[in-house]
Amino acid sequence: MNVVVLTLVEANCADSGPRTQTLHLIDELKQLGATVRTVGAEHAKEIDAVMDDPNERIVVAADTDEQVNAVLARVVRRSAPAPSERPDSLPAGRTLPDLPPLALLPLGTAPGLVKHFGLPTAPAEVAAAVMGGKVRRTDIMRHDGGGVCADGVRLGGGDRPWRGMVNLDDAVLADGSEQILACVVANADGYAAADDMVLAEPDPTDGKIDVAVAVPVTVGRWRKKVRIEVRRARGRAVAIHPEDSVTYISDGLVDELKRKRTWWVEPGAAGWYVSEA
Repeated sequence: MNVVVLTLVEANCADSGPRTQTLHLIDELKQLGATVRTVGAEHAKEIDAVMDDPNERIVVAADTDEQVNAVLARVVRRSAPAPSERPDSLPAGRTLPDLPPLALLPLGTAPGLVKHFGLPTAPAEVAAAVMGGKVRRTDIMRHDGGGVCADGVRLGGGDRPWRGMVNLDDAVLADGSEQILACVVANADGYAAADDMVLAEPDPTDGKIDVAVAVPVTVGRWRKKVRIEVRRARGRAVAIHPEDSVTYISDGLVDELKRKRTWWVEPGAAGWYVSEA
């Protein structure tokens, strides 16, 4: 069995070689009979090269969801056919085939995806999962800006309300006339809450994305009060069009959304090596 352990290296930073957790993993894999090589990728093309051998199993050694996202994005970029070249053999409701499975090895800290997807954490457990070959498939999300998301997206939150349109399939969750306190687009539950409010309860294996919008509404005829109304829906694709711009976080990546964006679900597209038990 051939295994490659991939670690992302920050640009212009010296690569001090494999970290302690990686060395422990390598020892465990070799004891189980694997042939192991390590790759420190500073550029995207170096991530692509890791996928050249379809028979080699991949372990991503990472601290954050952002690092996992960077690898997953390259896997999607390499695997997804152009719209005009999509074969009839693609699973229903999908724009890409099953992605090569990945194992995640937590380093100094554990990426949130490890917990949300129930993946092994200790080097010995990760090694056993890779060699055992059991794969758990989960949904992921793609968007029309070319990105990918495994966990979820949270737009707004805190003390910066925003306005915009939020449409999930045929459901209108916000029409642009109201202030939005927070909006979540969830595959797993890493971003399912905002400001101590649980907005969604997603299942990363149900083939759908969960969308929730929190808006302030005034109630009461005489003694008017403001309460927070949460509108929820579940479906295949959501389009969000902010009136101005809104800060969002997606798999640890923070950015500003300034134009309409559509996210859609790819049911069961991602694969993760898991323990046999």
